[in-house]
Amino acid sequence: MTWQLQEAKQRFSELVRRALREGPQVVTRHGEEAVVVISMREFKRLSCERPDFKTFLLAERNWPELEIERSREPAPKVEL
Repeated sequence: MTWQLQEAKQRFSELVRRALREGPQVVTRHGEEAVVVISMREFKRLSCERPDFKTFLLAERNWPELEIERSREPAPKVEL
């Protein structure tokens, strides 16, 4: 749901209840999206549950469908 800032201030308790019950609540200011109110549980999930890179790669199931084209040109020679 989207809330105008003035309405969000006036009905803050309801805003919090809806964030807990329904999920993220967007607050606009001057007609533009300004902030999102989310539950603490969702915040922790988003900020704390980041798998390490290896786990992320191993968990991805769409890798076989990923089409990567590689240049057939020989690699340039580099003088050291």
